[in-house]
Order: sequence, then structure tokens, then C-alpha cells
Amino acid sequence: MERRNFIKSICAASAVAATVTPSALLAKEAPKGGNVLSYDAAVAAITGGKAVSDSDKVKLTVPEIAENGAVVPVKVDVDNPMEENNYVKAIHVLSTKNGNARCADVMLTPLNGRGYFATRIKLGGTQDVVALVELSDGTFMKSAKSVKVTIGGCG
Repeated sequence: MERRNFIKSICAASAVAATVTPSALLAKEAPKGGNVLSYDAAVAAITGGKAVSDSDKVKLTVPEIAENGAVVPVKVDVDNPMEENNYVKAIHVLSTKNGNARCADVMLTPLNGRGYFATRIKLGGTQDVVALVELSDGTFMKSAKSVKVTIGGCG
């Protein structure tokens, strides 16, 4: 009698584990919140489908290893004149694997005098940080660097 009860309880526990475990794992993989935006969707929204080229004029400074993903310093310096007809119109800082790829958007005018921006961003894990720069003539250029995060900063 005890052996039969033992086998029944093992079968019941196995059935519960088989149904609960996959749904719990899938729940962790699902993105959080309604503010989800992938990297590709963010680039498409910013550029409107225009081509983006890698450029040495965009100097992106990020740490190779960030101990805390909640405060990763980012500096973007663009080597471009800030004249009336030729200036840096916007600097966008994006992450490739965060739930929402857009970290910062800064609009500039010639009165800023320099295409420069510094901030701190949150990174959920090891990934690339991308500086996407829009010029006043409508062209886009970018620079990207990888950041290894030891403790994620997003949740």
C-alpha cells in the first residue's frame, strides 16, 4: 500500500514539474512592460530607412568592463563643424540588447558650438553601445563599442 502511494506521488510531482517549469522559464524570457523597442526598430525609427555608415568622426567613449550596469558612463564627441549649414543635428545613444534600445536622444543646433554629449546609461547585460549621429544634411553615421557588464542594471 505504501509503495503504491509513493509511486502515485512521484507521478503527480513529475506531471506538475513538467507543466510548471516551461511556463515559468518562458515568463522570464518575455519582455517586460509596454515600452519595448528592439535595436533594429529604433534605428529604423530614427533614420527612416536611410543608410547609416560607420565613421571615424564619431568618437564613442565607454568602459570596456562596467562593474555596475546601472551607471555606465558614455561620451560621444563628433568631429564635425557646427556652422549654419553644416552641423550635428542629433546624437542618439542606443544599446543592442536592452528591452528598449533607445537610451538617450539629444538635439543640437549650431549654437551648441560642439557636437558633444555625455551621460550615464543603464545596461541589462553585456552588449554593444552605439552612437548614431544625424547631420544637418540628413546623413547618418555611427560608432559602436562593446561593454562587458558584470552586474546588470535593468531590473
